[in-house]
This record gives sequence, structure tokens and C-alpha cells, in this order.
Amino acid sequence: MSKLKPFQSSTIYASILYFFGLLLFLEWLYPIKDVTDTDSLTVFIIYSLFCFLISMFQFRWWISFLLKGLAMVFILNGLYFEISILSILWYEQLITEFIFNFEALFSQSWYALTPLFRSFLFLLLIWLMSYLLYYWFVQMKRIFLFVLLTFIYLAVLDTFTVYDGAMSIVRTFIISLLALGIANFMKEIDKETIRFQWLKRSPIWLLPIIAIALFSTIIGVAAPKLEPQWPDPVPFIQSAAENAGGGSSSVIQKVGYGEDDSRLGGSFVQDHTHVFYATVKDEQYWRIESKDVYTGKGWELSTQPSYEQQPNGNITLETFNSTVETESMEGSIELTNTEIGKVIYPYGVSQVQGDADYALDEKSGAIELSLHNEDITSFMYNMEYDQPSFSINELRESSEPYPLEISNQYTQLPPALPERVALLAEEITADQDNRYDKVKAVENYFNSNGFVYQTTDVPIPEQNQDYVDQFLFDSKVGYCDNYSTSMVVLLRTLDIPARWVKGFASGEIVERGEGGYYVYEVTNANAHSWVEVYFPEVGWVPFEPTQGFANTSDFHLDTEGNRESVENDAITPTPERQNPEEQVEETVIPETENTAGNTEALTFTINWWYAAIGIAVLAAVLFIIYKARFRLQMYFISLNLTTKQDAKTFQEAYHFLIKILSGRGYEKEPGQTLREFANKVDALYHTNEMGQLTSNYERMLYKNEIENAEFEKLTKLWKDLIKRIMG
Repeated sequence: MSKLKPFQSSTIYASILYFFGLLLFLEWLYPIKDVTDTDSLTVFIIYSLFCFLISMFQFRWWISFLLKGLAMVFILNGLYFEISILSILWYEQLITEFIFNFEALFSQSWYALTPLFRSFLFLLLIWLMSYLLYYWFVQMKRIFLFVLLTFIYLAVLDTFTVYDGAMSIVRTFIISLLALGIANFMKEIDKETIRFQWLKRSPIWLLPIIAIALFSTIIGVAAPKLEPQWPDPVPFIQSAAENAGGGSSSVIQKVGYGEDDSRLGGSFVQDHTHVFYATVKDEQYWRIESKDVYTGKGWELSTQPSYEQQPNGNITLETFNSTVETESMEGSIELTNTEIGKVIYPYGVSQVQGDADYALDEKSGAIELSLHNEDITSFMYNMEYDQPSFSINELRESSEPYPLEISNQYTQLPPALPERVALLAEEITADQDNRYDKVKAVENYFNSNGFVYQTTDVPIPEQNQDYVDQFLFDSKVGYCDNYSTSMVVLLRTLDIPARWVKGFASGEIVERGEGGYYVYEVTNANAHSWVEVYFPEVGWVPFEPTQGFANTSDFHLDTEGNRESVENDAITPTPERQNPEEQVEETVIPETENTAGNTEALTFTINWWYAAIGIAVLAAVLFIIYKARFRLQMYFISLNLTTKQDAKTFQEAYHFLIKILSGRGYEKEPGQTLREFANKVDALYHTNEMGQLTSNYERMLYKNEIENAEFEKLTKLWKDLIKRIMG
């Protein structure tokens, strides 16, 4: 009897194993929606399925590259482009995007990467993973490391984020157990060179593995479980991080919002006391007030606050001009600590509704909150606000002179400021020719050049030492107050009006609501300070110099025929949230653990039904081509035998015949002669055609003898045997 090919050549088991790899990879994608505010993962999941399907079929590299690349272009076009892909403007915009982003990469301006480029990188990662998992799962059958990393990934997200990984762990356990069982079974079969008589009977070996996986899962889910035996590790880890290294500063302060900012510096300890819950659609800077006078040690107000009542909660504060593009938004704040006594609000706030009176200090932007019921400890108010989107083109083109009042008030510096601070500002901005690029150069300066984000061992300036000068040239360690104050002072030395702003960063998502809303929990540890810069044509624009933090305001780049968001529209998975140590002091405004940029909901501008149908049709066509590949190849070889009738053509035909037999489970064993192999094939199919073809092949191969008259006969023999084998 003939022998079937080894088990390792079975595409059935390879496909099952690779499918399990796909399921495990999808477990890496599912949490992205919860931890990055991505509105929809559908487009990335579809692309994953497509890439894995292409990799499974093992097309030639250039076909695979072409198909995956075209699918990526199709997705990017649907997500970010409004103009036709056939337009020359489409390619100009794409090239401009990539040039801009590669410049940002080389300058290490990670947060300047545009959403389109981040989406491109994420799709490229999916592309690479489809290849790597095929290599690990199918070719090497070494899957344990990826299984282990998947469990660690889900456990970390379940512990430290809002993602609930209970069902993900169960799914991963079942998939991993089945995959490990099949992979090890296949390796044992390969090692022992066990062969099967009937390939259709081999799936029976899966039944014990499936039974064990299901039994273990049922027992694990149904069995009684002990309560957690260890305390929550998160507070311990945070406490250890906060106290690591010890502090050299003589003053240890506590994180949170405070009104006295006259003396900044020093280390701090964390305080995770809740301050408020915010229900909004996007991450926000939660503004409270700004200060204008830098003393060399900290910040003060140039005048005493002058509060004006805001009837019916209609807020008259304007931080940017009416020409700025905005989107009308609504949200709500639930204060759990009313001792702050001020309204916490987003940029563009126009109305506040709640059982209280509101008074605005125009200069600092502080809104005083007077509760009608002073005995309550929590208070909720609703907000209406116009969320701004600043045009980078307009900021770059800003050239109008500054109003005298703005220039005098917001370029103030202490007389004793060391001259080297101004020299450094000129050096940083020497290559820039407009206000916006100078501001960005200063903002990006802190991303490198030896600066370190640190909340312990942060020095306090000596009596004769300037706070900014010490940070820029001596310590180079600190938190948001150090970075934001230094940026304001550097800009003021260039006669660019800037001010120091304090409030809270966006906080952590604790709940996903309806209609695209999220509930953010904000604690004292999320207190933060940042920078606002004045542009005459635009107004006050926020900037973020602190290492590890992203500007949550929206910026867009106007290109011909399109508009592209640049600064804050973080897509899924492109950049991860980073958790620098939160910062603060009694009066210092610390920073948030949540440092990811504002993530906009991804919207696909095509009809999903047509997209799904198109992808399904493409997949079906590819599958049909793959299944019919041998018949197509047989057709072309048969055509060559009829027209060319030379030795080379007959060799190709004979080798193809051997390949077809191998694909049907009949391989020529090592040490077996061609005649012996041909006799077994003839015995199996009850014919002598393989023997005749082999005899002529050997005569042609070793004696270079073949007569043209025999070609028609050989061609007929070859076609008959191929049809017999392929059914």
C-alpha cells in the first residue's frame, strides 16, 4: 500500500492552529476600545482577519504584499480622506503627511504624530503580526511564549485599568489549551514520523484535547472560589513608586489643588482623594484659573480678583476668538469635594447649570462657586461648551501686533532673571521664523536635553536662586510646575505673551456611558499645570511642555482640499497611555496619570454593508483561486506540452505530477527510486501510465533522448494520469 504524507503537511491542522493564533491576537485588540477611548475597532478587526487569511494561503510574497498594502490604503482613505484616491491631491496630501510625521519622529516629538500616521503604524503592526504568528504557530509550532504574554497582558489591563478581563481570561484559557495540545501533538507526530492511512480519521485525535479543555473550563467557572487573599496591589505599587529613592528636599508636600503658588518646588506625596467625576465625550483640560506674575520663586496675580456675577449661569469668559472653529458639546461635573469653591470647566464653556450662583474673575478666568445649600458635600452641575479646534496654518501665519495691554501684562519678568535664560530661548528658536514654530520649539525642548520627569528629590531654589534658572541649568528634574513655568518664562524672554494655567488633567475613565459619553474620575493626584500662549488672531492657545503628557486640545492642519487633525486626535492603538509619576505640592498643581492625547472616535466614511460585501467577495475570489491553483497550473503546463514539445517542458510536467501526488498524500520516500515509486502509483490507480512517463523521463534525463513523435503520446498519458489523480 502507498503511504500518505506526514501529518505536518496537513493544511487542516495548520489552519486550525493558525486560527487559534488569530483568536489570541484579537484578545489583544478588544481592550483597546476601553483603555484608549477608541469608538470602534471594527475596521482593525476586519483588517486583521484579512491579513491572517492572506498569510494562511501563503501566496507569493509580492501578491501578499500587494493585497495587504491595498487593503491598508483602502482603510486609510476611508478614515481620513474626503477627496478621491484618483486625485493628484490625494497623493500630495499623503506625501505631506508622511514627511511631517517622519520629521516628528526624527525630532522625537512623539505627540505630534498625526492620527493618519498612527493608524498607519497600527495597521502595519497588524500586518507584521499576521506573518509572525504564522511563523510561530504553523512553522515553528512554538506558541507558549505568545500564550504567556497574552495572559500577562490581560491580567495587567484587568488590574490597572477599567477593562474587565474576566471573560477574556476564560476565552484565552480555552483557546490556549486547544492550541497547545494541537501544536504538541503535531510536533510528536513529526518527531515519530507517524503516518495515517486515512486523513479523514485524524481529527478524532482532537476529541480528548477538546474534552479536557471544556471540562477544565466548566470546573473552573462552576467551582466555588475564595475571596481575594491578597490586598489590592495597586495602592502598594503606587506608594512604593512614590517613596522610592527618598527625598532630598527639606519640604515634602501633598498633591492637590491649592491657591498659593508663590513658592514652587520640592517633592510631594500622592493623594488619591476624589475631587470630581466628569461625564463628557472627550478628554479635557479642566481649567480653574491662570496667573500672570512670575516672581522668580512662583506665581501670583497682578491684581486682586474682581468677581462679576454670571446671571443664569451664562459664562462670559472668552479665552479664544469667535473665529476659531468649534464644536458644541455638553457635559456634567459631579463635585465630591466642594471645598475647592470654584467651577472646574473645559475650554469654551458658555453655560453652567446647577443650584448655585456663579461669579467670574475675567483676568484669571476663575469662576467662583456659591452653593445655595452650604451643608452639602457633593454638587452636580451641567455644562455647555464650544470645544475649539485650532488651525495650525492660522497660528503659523499670525503676524498682527500684540495688544499693548496683553504685551505689558504677559511678558512680565523679574529683574533678577539670569541672562542665560533669555540666551537659551534665543538658541532654541533660532531656526524658526514664526510665532507658532517658536512656541513649539520651546515646548519640544523639554522632551530631551537631559530633562527628567520626577516627583521625588525635587529641589527648592535657594534664597538667591531663580526657580526657572535652577530647573533649566542645574537640576533638570521636576514635574509639571517646573516644565510649565519654565516654558512661560522662556517665551516671555522672546516677547511672546504667555501665562501659567492650573487645574486638573482629564483623569481616568471609570465608566462608558451611552451616546459616546465617558465618566472620568479625577482625584487630587490629577492636579496639573500647563501653558497658554496668546496669538492676536486666535486668542489664548494651550500648550503642554511636561514630559509624558499630551496636549488634550485639538489642532488641525489645513491642506488643499482637506483638513487633518494633528495634535490630539489619538487613534486606537497608536500611542499607549503613559503614567508618569503624578506631581504636586500643597500649592503646586500636579499631573495626571492619564497622559494620552485626546482620542477622537474613529468614523469610517464608507457604507459598511458595501465594505463587508466587497471584502467577502474578494475573500471568496481569493479562496477559489487558491483551491483551483493546481488546475490552473495543469492547464498552462498542458498548453506548453502541446505547443513547445521540448525536454524542459516535459521535465516541468513530470515535476508537477510528483507535486500533485505529494499533495494527495503520496510522497517519494528517501532512498526510493523513481521506478519503485512509479510502480506503487500504478498499483494504486490500476494503470501503467506512471511507469511509462517515468521511463521516458529517465531516458530524457540521463541519455538526453526523446523523440518529437512521442510527445503527443506522452502528453496524452500525462493528461490522463493527472485527471485520474485529481478526480
